[in-house]
Amino acid sequence: MKRFIQFIIDFLRSGFSGGILFWAWMLFLSFFIMLWGYGEFVQIRDGMIVTGLNDQVSWGFYLANFVFMVGVAAAAVTVVFPAYVYKHHELHRIVVLGEMLAIAAVVMCLLFVTAHMGRPDRLWHIFPVIGIFNWPHAMLTWDVIVLTGYLALNIIGGFYFLYKKYADTELNKTFYLSVVYIAIVWALSIHTVTAFLINTMPARPMWFHSMMPIKFITTAFAAGPSLIIIVFLLVRRFTPLKIADEAFHALSQIIVWCLGIALFLTLSEIVTELYPSTEHSLGLQYLMFGHHGLNTLVPFFWTAMALMIGGFILLLIPKVRKNLLVLPFICLAVFIGIYIEKGMGLMLPGVTPTPIGEFAEYTPSNIEFMVVGGIWAIGFFVLTVLIKGAIGVILGDVRYTESESRTVQGEQTKAATT
Repeated sequence: MKRFIQFIIDFLRSGFSGGILFWAWMLFLSFFIMLWGYGEFVQIRDGMIVTGLNDQVSWGFYLANFVFMVGVAAAAVTVVFPAYVYKHHELHRIVVLGEMLAIAAVVMCLLFVTAHMGRPDRLWHIFPVIGIFNWPHAMLTWDVIVLTGYLALNIIGGFYFLYKKYADTELNKTFYLSVVYIAIVWALSIHTVTAFLINTMPARPMWFHSMMPIKFITTAFAAGPSLIIIVFLLVRRFTPLKIADEAFHALSQIIVWCLGIALFLTLSEIVTELYPSTEHSLGLQYLMFGHHGLNTLVPFFWTAMALMIGGFILLLIPKVRKNLLVLPFICLAVFIGIYIEKGMGLMLPGVTPTPIGEFAEYTPSNIEFMVVGGIWAIGFFVLTVLIKGAIGVILGDVRYTESESRTVQGEQTKAATT
């Protein structure tokens, strides 16, 4: 137990160490975290009236970000799966960084749901025994189970691996690989269940189709690796951990094929909905072309499609895809495009029009922007600490010694880490 406690202390010490750039980044994030605290305080004090939500549009900015971030969390499997199933050597070296990203993403997901609740102090109503868990009948309960389970699997798997390396002891491969393979399957389940959360509503034609889970997974496996590539390139630039080009080439191939499938599914949905053009297609028409002057979402939809299609075409070209100077910008474009299309571009047309045909436009309030921006800042804050701590262990700069427990940091790490 003493050695494990020392591991936590040394890990956090490494995670919070750095130079001027590191502390500038952390202070930048802290500013938005303070805004999040203020926004949550105002929302809890005054109620959901401070948001832009209304009787017609009761699902908005919070759940749009939640749906998107579940996909990012699930996309950690794009690093884990090739590393352990296909024995990709370069991805295997850094697989634990993917697990750290999954942990940060799930933390963000839970915070988005908490913000949407309005009264998080009533969360105890869903707890077993003291509340009504309502499993297996409630789809929301399924979502709680898969998200918390996925968080636990990544914490157990990631930190077990790091602890064993820190202590320089052998992994129990039976235990560790069992956790890894369960997590791979579980990653698919978290986004599938999230899709079921919305596509099991017959009164919402925009969501009510069996293609939704497949589209969720394909967009997740395009947006998630895009963020992973950006993070890994930053790791390679600002830390001594050298990530081989082959790792980026493998992830970029996953992006291009999953993005291609996602675009095909989007085209199929457009043709299926708009060719007969019944009243069930009003949500998609509102998203793409507006409705009687209500056209707030129209430029966002076409911007998202331009970013996704442009990114897909560029990634199809091997020379462009393998150019690591250009790749992060393409990944950023794909990430933003999917964020728009899968977030507000999916959530709002699903509730507009209402089942009785009402159209009501929704614009997030300043409080919602504060809360959402703060949650993103919390996610990147957690991710920064986790990745820096994990890199210290991977490089051997953070390790346990028999004579005394301490963090051993080499001069090279001190010089190169910012």
